[in-house]
Amino acid sequence: MRYYSTRNRNDPVNFAAAALAGLAPDGGLFIPAEIPRYPEAVKSSLGTMDYRDIAFETIKPYVQGEIPDSVLSDLVHSAYPFTAPIIPAGDRLVLELFHGPTAAFKDFGARFMARAFSYLRRNEEKPLHILVATSGDTGGAVADGFFGIEGITVTVLYPKGRVSPLQERQIAGLGGNIGALEVEGSFDDCQALVKAAFSDGDLRKRLVLSSANSINVSRLIPQAVYYAAAAGRAFAGKTDSDGEVTPRAGGNSIAADRARYGAAAGQPATMCVPSGNFGNLTAGLYAMEMGAPIRGFIAATNINKTVPDYLANGKYEIRPSRATISNAMDVGAPSNFERMAAHWSWEEMRRIIKGASVNDEETRKTIALVFKEYGYYLDPHGAVGWNAADQLANAGVLIAGPLAVLATAHPAKFAGTVEPITGPVPIPPSLQQVMERPLMAETIPADISVLKEIL
Repeated sequence: MRYYSTRNRNDPVNFAAAALAGLAPDGGLFIPAEIPRYPEAVKSSLGTMDYRDIAFETIKPYVQGEIPDSVLSDLVHSAYPFTAPIIPAGDRLVLELFHGPTAAFKDFGARFMARAFSYLRRNEEKPLHILVATSGDTGGAVADGFFGIEGITVTVLYPKGRVSPLQERQIAGLGGNIGALEVEGSFDDCQALVKAAFSDGDLRKRLVLSSANSINVSRLIPQAVYYAAAAGRAFAGKTDSDGEVTPRAGGNSIAADRARYGAAAGQPATMCVPSGNFGNLTAGLYAMEMGAPIRGFIAATNINKTVPDYLANGKYEIRPSRATISNAMDVGAPSNFERMAAHWSWEEMRRIIKGASVNDEETRKTIALVFKEYGYYLDPHGAVGWNAADQLANAGVLIAGPLAVLATAHPAKFAGTVEPITGPVPIPPSLQQVMERPLMAETIPADISVLKEIL
């Protein structure tokens, strides 16, 4: 597979070059020259295949000739001792993406990326430096995924006062080869600093830099896996049992929700995606193009609604991000929109994607409603997705077939928002351990010269 920049199709590179560079030299994002299709035998078996086998088949064509099949199989089995169960909640499905070590969907991309980088750089002597901006969960997932990986150091930039205490400890509580910088500014400021660092010729001469944000194609591609797995299960008329950390209140029956859900097999699913930087939704689009049985998407944002407005009027206007209780989605200039626009026109996006935005009051009301009706705890991001689907239904937009809301983080990560509404949230063991970590972060202004000096 060849990859080229969204801004220049004349200089394609292979997977290793695209992944290890992160950002293209011209500032664009790497995209595959083509989106491959699943073989018919795989496509027809998505509902019954093991998650790791789906991961192998999804990722394989993107790394063909660079990561041998035997190595790729080992990588995906090492990366995914957990899966992404799709369970009923009321008459909808919830795709739970928080069963990994940091209880957020970013685990799926970061853990594969760390292992792929380690293999691709197995013969290199000069260390690799990962530079990543985060609005919340990316930083923790990248820190955990790369912690202790030999020959790789990581610097995570996060906006001061705009991540939860638990997220901050996931980012800044490891030490070792993981460094944390608390930036006086917004996520957009953090992201701008990372882009400025990658564009600095002097810095790139002195350091081997790469990214681990969703701007990196090696983190994006593995996220297509859980869409294919979930859509395959839904198309087969199947749902999963509650997992160990499924946040369902005691006494509430999954059997009752299965009865409410009651969808027949043979219908492609609509995936409702809480969206910030739009890497997650882009991965879903890749899965759909590969042949996963997906009807379309709902792009659910908080009040930072750059993309829903674009879908409505065709005008892409970036704005300063505004802080909300769904902080991982506080993005006014979503980087992955550039990828979306490189693959699909406005007309094509409007056909595939419905947009909706949700404010904080609506988010809190949705957390309360879903807990009261179904005994299911939603985090603020999942609640944005659930409410966006409600908005479209109330507006008369018909969603045929299964509707799956992506639950991108465990509600215990946002206990300060969720618990005043629902009462105590069950805490996964992995998160209980995180809160015991000391913070090891340096505060810096949003100034590239300061970041450059530290690096």
